[in-house]
Amino acid sequence: MGALEEMVILIAAAMKEEAYAVSIAREYTRRTSQEISIPAIHTVLKRLETKGFVRSTESAPTSERGGRKKRLYEITTSGYSLASELRNQREELWSLIPKMSV
Repeated sequence: MGALEEMVILIAAAMKEEAYAVSIAREYTRRTSQEISIPAIHTVLKRLETKGFVRSTESAPTSERGGRKKRLYEITTSGYSLASELRNQREELWSLIPKMSV
């Protein structure tokens, strides 16, 4: 899993019920101070869904979207396990690095 995929899956997990492409992109920008396009988020979400790390459902139509539905995403058990494993690997690697005095 790449860094962008990891960020997207973690954001989707943290957002719970309102994780859809636009809200994920907003949160990504807020957390990283880097802009990301909605199509880039869609690509990552489709890739994560194909791998079984997230699943999607459609919301009810909303008036704010002109009666269109949102595709909502949530992390799967496999996605959570993988994200947790990545966190553990990073923590282990960081523990090997000597602290620097600044």
